[in-house]
Amino acid sequence: MAEPLARTHDRPRFRSVADTAAILGMSEVTLYRAIHAGQFPAIKVRGRFVIPTRAIDDLEASALAHGLVDASSYALRTAS
Repeated sequence: MAEPLARTHDRPRFRSVADTAAILGMSEVTLYRAIHAGQFPAIKVRGRFVIPTRAIDDLEASALAHGLVDASSYALRTAS
């Protein structure tokens, strides 16, 4: 589980697609495709996408606790 928002003041709450792709070791194009397909959580402000750092943290925690995590399942769960 991600840390409470009050404790995240020392790091960014949102990351760019480029930063997130680098963290995950994938291309930006692949990440954009996943975002557009609703398979990866993102926030769109006008034409720009940002990724909540908390979503990355939650995906990492789930993978460490349960093994394989499908980001599309996470994106669907958080959308409902």
